[in-house]
Amino acid sequence: MRAPDTFVMSVSNMSCASCVGRVDKALRQLPGVLAVDVNLATETAKVSFAPDQASRADFLAASAAAGYAAQVHSEDSHGQVQARKQQLAEAYGRRSRLAACLAAPVIILGMGAHVLPGFDTLIAAVIGHKANWSIQCIFATAVLFGPGREFYRRGFPALWRGVPDMNSLVALGTGAAYAFSLIATFLPQVLPEGVSGVYYEPASLIVVLILFGRDLENRAKGRTGRAIQSLLGLRVKTAQLRRAGEFVEAPIEDIVVGDILSLRPGERVAVDGVVHEGSSYIDESMITGEPRPVEKSSGAALTAGTVNGMGHVIYEARRVGQDTTLSQIIQLVEQAQGAKLPIKALVDRLTLWFVPTVLTLAFATVTVWMIWGPEPVLPYALVAGVCVLIIACPCAMGLATPTSIMVGTGRAAEMGVLFRKGDALQLLAGVDTVAFDKTGTLTLGQPVLTDLDVSDGLERNAILQVMASVEQGSDHPIARAIVAAAAEEGLDLLPIEGGQTFAGLGLSAQVASAEVFLGTEGFMQASGIDVTDYHAPAEALARQGKSVIFAARAGQVIALAGVSDAVKPSTPGAIARLKAAGITVVMLTGDRCEAAQQIAENLGMDQVHAELLPADKSRVLAELKAKASHLAFVGDGINDAPALTAADIGIALGTGTDVAVESAGVVLMSGDLLGVVNAIEMSRLTLRNIKQNLFWAFGYNVALIPVAAGALYPAFGILLSPILAAAAMALSSIFVLANALRLRYAQAS
Repeated sequence: MRAPDTFVMSVSNMSCASCVGRVDKALRQLPGVLAVDVNLATETAKVSFAPDQASRADFLAASAAAGYAAQVHSEDSHGQVQARKQQLAEAYGRRSRLAACLAAPVIILGMGAHVLPGFDTLIAAVIGHKANWSIQCIFATAVLFGPGREFYRRGFPALWRGVPDMNSLVALGTGAAYAFSLIATFLPQVLPEGVSGVYYEPASLIVVLILFGRDLENRAKGRTGRAIQSLLGLRVKTAQLRRAGEFVEAPIEDIVVGDILSLRPGERVAVDGVVHEGSSYIDESMITGEPRPVEKSSGAALTAGTVNGMGHVIYEARRVGQDTTLSQIIQLVEQAQGAKLPIKALVDRLTLWFVPTVLTLAFATVTVWMIWGPEPVLPYALVAGVCVLIIACPCAMGLATPTSIMVGTGRAAEMGVLFRKGDALQLLAGVDTVAFDKTGTLTLGQPVLTDLDVSDGLERNAILQVMASVEQGSDHPIARAIVAAAAEEGLDLLPIEGGQTFAGLGLSAQVASAEVFLGTEGFMQASGIDVTDYHAPAEALARQGKSVIFAARAGQVIALAGVSDAVKPSTPGAIARLKAAGITVVMLTGDRCEAAQQIAENLGMDQVHAELLPADKSRVLAELKAKASHLAFVGDGINDAPALTAADIGIALGTGTDVAVESAGVVLMSGDLLGVVNAIEMSRLTLRNIKQNLFWAFGYNVALIPVAAGALYPAFGILLSPILAAAAMALSSIFVLANALRLRYAQAS
């Protein structure tokens, strides 16, 4: 059986939550579909399906058949979507201005009497009421079937297909007012006595207001995607590529792994690579969030999109195309912006039935007014029914969640925080416990050998040479510290045989025909080596916060080493910020209890779990998880993969060169732990923003639909005007978008 195929479609013409529901329903009806996630704000649909039962073309065709043209989304599609939003905003701007000009005579003639005393009498004397209504009819017709024709062209076909949307509500509302006015103008005899009147001005003004609202809405939606646009702007189109011994300018698409490129002062790095010649300072702030330029010389990694300083560098391409860090970041941000949070599932179910419910309520409203309304009942029933149709706003409900996600995750990306999984954004907001790995997370991950106490009669350099020889094949930070210390002393490494590694404990190997053990006190004891005489000095080193390493040869301890790893400058501040937010902070480490306790006390950690093997971390996290509402674990994303998976939310510290850490829900582009604070704060701000939007969108409809239906008329004689209904409807979507855009101004820690 073939593996599932997952792809993203760019979907056109979606204007409200009902459109999202229609596209979702159309795609889910195809055979082999496994998952569908339609997003109004990003105008995309993510589809996962069995390729032996359907094809991508089938899904594109199904969307088009439902009335929403679609194409396969690519990295360049975002620019096309943004351009289309800009074009839509400009088109709606032109149409709203034209509609306003055409509606002006209708509004003046229809509403002048409410503003200017005697205006009605003047019009009757100059042109007469019949001519007045005819002129209004001409201009209203131009408004409705000129700039406003989109509502009828899309709304009525959707209604006939049994899938009404926002356009259907507008078309029905304005169409009913216009049709009644036409009858009153040209066939007044068919209407009951006393109900003669026209509603050209509300029908025209409704179209103007909604067009104006969509203009503002599309402009605001365009701003929600600026984070992706700024990332796309980091890509270069050409680079200086070495061909036949000379550097020539070539398109970025021509670069392959292994190519040699030239990076001149002020240029952006074209692809991920490694420096071959030269040195310079590189500004990586747009990728990692680190404000200071980083020195790069031979062997240093370069990241696509970063900016060179004043030096000239020759580098080799290591990752190109979609494999570069920048492309991976763009993909992660797009995934996050299109994420479907658990809270959104409820909204989707509610909005799917919203428009049919509104149509039912409008029909019921007209019926009630016709039966129990005051005379003349027909105009009252018409006004109330039109108000219900116009004021209902699935647009606001459909935009409430995705716009906040888009802006929030985009702002987080600018801070160097990437949300890989949609539920992580929601779960992180409720985190009350954060567990940290120590080495490389709380500390710099660059330990140095600070102490080496050798047994009597042995030479320090000879023992250091033996220890470094055993450690030479290990990539553990402590092993690197010992090997580096030997290199500084100019010591050559000896050949070893039969090397073995014992995870979390130590390692052993044959050096010069003697069995050598390096590791923890427990490892020594388990290997049958007596460490009694070294217990006190080992505790003294541990109390200084140092990692203690025992060395034994031929069954006897030959040295005691202390390795120190400095705490990151940002760690104390980050821990303090988390504790101030009411979050419990926990440290997990394989170090001795004394050393771990010392570091934990210095940092103000609430709990510390020491002497842990890699497998123990998952067990401890399970215990913490049982007591916490939501537990986050922060690690390096590679060695801590099991722990990252065991927590509710895994937060991986990225290196700027490997952001696709599959085990984590959140990736921090730099090693700065203030990124954890930023991630939690942005998740809380985003979720709060979503709740505000949903409260407004649903509260607006719950409160105003009854008012539009005339609930206040019996007690207060208040009946909402269709014009005010249209203004409120347009403002509701604008409010949701404006509220979401506030997240753009969230400040990084």
